[in-house]
Amino acid sequence: MNFLRHKLRYFLALQLLPALESPSQEALIGGQAVLEGVMMRSPHAWGIAVRRHTGDIATFCETLQRPSEKRKWLAWPFVRGLVTLGQAMKLGYRALNYSANVVLASLKPEEEQKNSKPEEISGWRAGLSIAFSLLFFIAFYKFIPLAAATRLKVSFSSLNNNFAFNLVDGVIRLALFVLFIWALSLMADMRRLFQYHGAEHKTVFAYEAQRDIPSVSFTQKFSTYHPRCGTSFLMTIMVISIFIYALFPVTTFWARFGLRILLLPVIASVSYEMIRFSAKHGKSLFALLTRPGMWMQRITTKQPSDDMVECAIKALDEAMSLEKANGGELVIA
Repeated sequence: MNFLRHKLRYFLALQLLPALESPSQEALIGGQAVLEGVMMRSPHAWGIAVRRHTGDIATFCETLQRPSEKRKWLAWPFVRGLVTLGQAMKLGYRALNYSANVVLASLKPEEEQKNSKPEEISGWRAGLSIAFSLLFFIAFYKFIPLAAATRLKVSFSSLNNNFAFNLVDGVIRLALFVLFIWALSLMADMRRLFQYHGAEHKTVFAYEAQRDIPSVSFTQKFSTYHPRCGTSFLMTIMVISIFIYALFPVTTFWARFGLRILLLPVIASVSYEMIRFSAKHGKSLFALLTRPGMWMQRITTKQPSDDMVECAIKALDEAMSLEKANGGELVIA
C-alpha cells in the first residue's frame, strides 16, 4: 500500500513540477520541493537532500553549466526564458526522480535494503510519465476550457466577441487550475510536499538576507511566499494568455485549439520577461499582473517543520560547497 501511495504521490508531483520550482536565471539561488526533501541550485551547481524513512538525510550534488555561458545568444530577451525553463524542467525531473528512488528504497525493511538493489523509476517509465503530464496539461488547461467556452457560446451571443470569448475561456482555465491545486492540498502527502515548498522559499529568503548558509531558527523567521515561485509563473501565463489569444481573430474550435498549442512557447517567453521585469520594478503594472501568483502560494506553500527546513538548508549547503570548490562566482547574472 505504501508503495502504491508513493507512486501516486510521484505522479501528482510531476503534474505540479512547474509550480514547485523557481525558473529564474537572475537568481543567485533557487530550488524546488521534491518528495520528502528539497533541491537547491546555485549558479553552477545543484544539491538535493531527501529525508529517508529512517530519519537520516540522503544527499547528492552535481555541477551545472548555464547554456548562455557557451552561446551568448541564448541570453537574449525572449530566448533566455525558454532556455532557462528548459534547463529548470530537466533538472526538476532529475531531482524528483532522485527523491522518488530514495523514498522507495527507504520503504523496504533494513535487511532487504542491504541485500537487494533499490527500487528505481526507470528512464522509460519516467519518459512515459513526462509524456502523460504534457498530455494532461494540454487536455486539462487547453482543451477542456476551450470546449466549455465554445459550448457556452451557443447560449450566450455576447461570446461571439473574440475578447469576451477568450476572457471566459481564461476564467475557466484559472478556475480549473485553482480547484486542482486546492484539491491536492487536501491530501496529507501533497500537503507535506507543499510544506517542503515553503521550506525552500524560506531558505532562499534567509540566504539572500545574509549571503551565508543560514540556521534553522533564522530561516523559520521568513515568509513562505516568494515572487520567483513557479506558481507565480504559471498564473502569469494563464492571465496574459487571455490577451494574447484575443489578438488572433480565429473562430473555429480546432483553429483556436491549434493556436493555443503553437503559442505556448511565445506566452512562456513573454511571461518570463514579465516576471523578470516585475522582480526589478515592484510597483510596475507588470508586477500587479504577477500578484495572483503570490496569492496562489497560500495554497502551494505551507509552514514547514524544523526538520523540513533542515533538509532545505542541507541541500543549499551541498550546492554552495560544490560551487565554491569549483571556483564559481556567487554573483547575480
